[in-house]
Amino acid sequence: MLSITSIKKGIVIDHIKPGMGYKIFKLLELDKADYRVALIINARSKKYGKKDLIKIENEVDIDLQALSILDDNLTINIIEDEIIKEKLQVNLPENFEGIFKCKNPRCVTTTERNIEQKFKLIDKNEKVYACEYCDQLLDIEE
Repeated sequence: MLSITSIKKGIVIDHIKPGMGYKIFKLLELDKADYRVALIINARSKKYGKKDLIKIENEVDIDLQALSILDDNLTINIIEDEIIKEKLQVNLPENFEGIFKCKNPRCVTTTERNIEQKFKLIDKNEKVYACEYCDQLLDIEE
């Protein structure tokens, strides 16, 4: 059996829909990390049958709530001294920045430097976001 040890301090993103773990892993650019990271795919889950999870032994400077755009069932566990200090349920944010990029080639965020990508929620039921600068709809699948 595969064994992944606990982490002393960091974040565990748990209950990720099977197949979404790798997408979140790439989105967070964890493949470029210089600290320990574990991506576990198709782990057993009592609640869902299968799940993906990501263990990050470090602090991640990212709006973790924005991960709910990809999977609104995931849970984020904040770990300190190998114990879950805080368990966060994610909700769709009204606004977020710095995770996805606007695909409009004429958007000011693609033509100018140092402008943070910002998106606003325009349809909560369909999980549709638009760029705050040019109103281009965000395509999460790309």
